[in-house]
Amino acid sequence: MSTPSSTPNTKGLAGVTAGETHICTVGKEGVGLTYFGYGIHDLCEHCGFDEVSYLLLHGELPSAAELSTWQAELVARRELPDALKDTLAAIPKDAHPMDVLRTGVSMLGCLEPEDMFESGPRDGREVAVRLLAAMPGMLCFWYHAAHHGKRIELDSGEPTLAGHFAKLLSQAEPDPLIRQVLDTSLILYAEHEFNASTFTGRIVTSTLSDMYSAVTAAIGALRGPLHGGANEAAMALIEQFDSPDAAEAAVMEMLAKKTKIMGFGHRVYKISDPRSDIIQEWSRKLSEQRAENGDPTPLYAVSERIHAVLKREKNLFPNLDFYSASAYHFCGIPTEMFTPIFVLSRVTGWTAHNLEQRANNRLIRPSADYVGPPTRNVTPLAERS
Repeated sequence: MSTPSSTPNTKGLAGVTAGETHICTVGKEGVGLTYFGYGIHDLCEHCGFDEVSYLLLHGELPSAAELSTWQAELVARRELPDALKDTLAAIPKDAHPMDVLRTGVSMLGCLEPEDMFESGPRDGREVAVRLLAAMPGMLCFWYHAAHHGKRIELDSGEPTLAGHFAKLLSQAEPDPLIRQVLDTSLILYAEHEFNASTFTGRIVTSTLSDMYSAVTAAIGALRGPLHGGANEAAMALIEQFDSPDAAEAAVMEMLAKKTKIMGFGHRVYKISDPRSDIIQEWSRKLSEQRAENGDPTPLYAVSERIHAVLKREKNLFPNLDFYSASAYHFCGIPTEMFTPIFVLSRVTGWTAHNLEQRANNRLIRPSADYVGPPTRNVTPLAERS
């Protein structure tokens, strides 16, 4: 074996600074999340997702007039080409919705390449707007075509992206509380610095590839359970139990067996995930609403108990994905749609990073420490035993 270089162990690029960004800070002093300097709690308290998507793609929060124009622009770009609808309708119902979005973005890139937009190639902003506007329709059109044999209309009449998605999915007027939860959730998932999917997108962008390719690659990275798929895994855990006591007994057994429990801990945050308490509160409100309507589901109580056990036994904190699972479930969203909702939001962060990478680009090409066999000569085939 060759001797590795003297550089520090950077497996998984942990602790490595791979570039600069104006967009986001994550985990300063172990906590905190800001978008262009605005704290996540402040944004969730005072803004809707449409304002935050504008912020991420423009660098400033919109005025009332700018927000109205922005929302009108997104509404105008929601419709999908017939060829894309046909492609989506042909995808089987047992396909994972993340694969549907990956295919939808790639197909849209064939139908509407960057150089067809007025701003021309290498601008990318119009593609970013188009993807943000079109993705809820992609997901819901496929879902209803595959599961109900129905090609839905994509004109929801809803001005906000959260309301648009909720109405397309349910095919009914969404409950006001569900609108609020989805709007807040989209803000929380919108951006997170150089996470795996965003960094994947920036690598693709650095090769001077197009935005559709970068977003398609980012979707592939987000699909994995160690990144976006953790909310689905968290739901699979909590829905097993009919009581907090049953959950505690099972989790203690999992800990004894050293089984990984999804939805806890974070690569960057060391003290807590600042997004978790926000979505936890919404999950609690939804649970209480269910109870008031005669459905005293134990899911929130089960989630709280699992949270308490992991805090007590391992000093682990929940990340955004953990309470998002019960919140989305209470909103009537199928579990396999949890990670795609992440995409509907994070496409703003991905495309913002795409534009930032283009503005000051250098090919991203790291090195590696070689730990394989030393240099050797090839033995002719006839002489090999």
